[in-house]
Amino acid sequence: MTRILIADDNQDIVDILTRFARKEDLKVDAASDGQEALDLFGKKDYDLILLDIMMPKKDGYEVCKTIRKKSMVPIIMITAKGEDYEKIMGLDLGADDYIVKPFSVAEVMARVRAILRRIEKKSDQNSTLIQGPMKLDLASYTFEVDGQNVDLTKKEFEVLWTLASNVGRVFTRENLLDSLWGYDYYGDSRTVDTHIKRLRAKLADFPGLDGAIKTIRGVGYKFMGVGD
Repeated sequence: MTRILIADDNQDIVDILTRFARKEDLKVDAASDGQEALDLFGKKDYDLILLDIMMPKKDGYEVCKTIRKKSMVPIIMITAKGEDYEKIMGLDLGADDYIVKPFSVAEVMARVRAILRRIEKKSDQNSTLIQGPMKLDLASYTFEVDGQNVDLTKKEFEVLWTLASNVGRVFTRENLLDSLWGYDYYGDSRTVDTHIKRLRAKLADFPGLDGAIKTIRGVGYKFMGVGD
């Protein structure tokens, strides 16, 4: 059975999310503070984590950062604050999604279902992709160039995997948002541009990879292949 962890110090939120999750036939564990969340994470395997940011003992950022050192389990961060810099901080730490209180429980569960569907789809894929000196491992979310590990955030990895596994195919921003976020995105589609910019900066350090991701003006992006 699919198991999720809900970490939030608001018991009312935990109760309603738990009730709806169980209707989806999900096994649910709950934590009321960041340390308890990490303790549970260390004892059990979870398929997804719903993680509040403002919690006692350890906040959601610290919990997310600690988990990402060990696991790429999907994380949806939940907070009462909606400032852009907080969203960016959470995503940079490796969160998969970000939702702001007050929220629609139906929307949260739609996002949970979308992420779980993507996990199931990825399990059917070949877990290794090699393009010239590049090697991407979907099982471990690691990226290497000529055997040298390159640090990518989870979303940067997913953007690169999507483009590099479809050489020459043009993806619009909406294509990428839909395939990688898995729902009707409510934020700025320029988040894709931000990830592309960061990827290009990291690829530019390696001969033959500078310019591998090409902008198709007015349309989107495509991976040209190594040295093209």
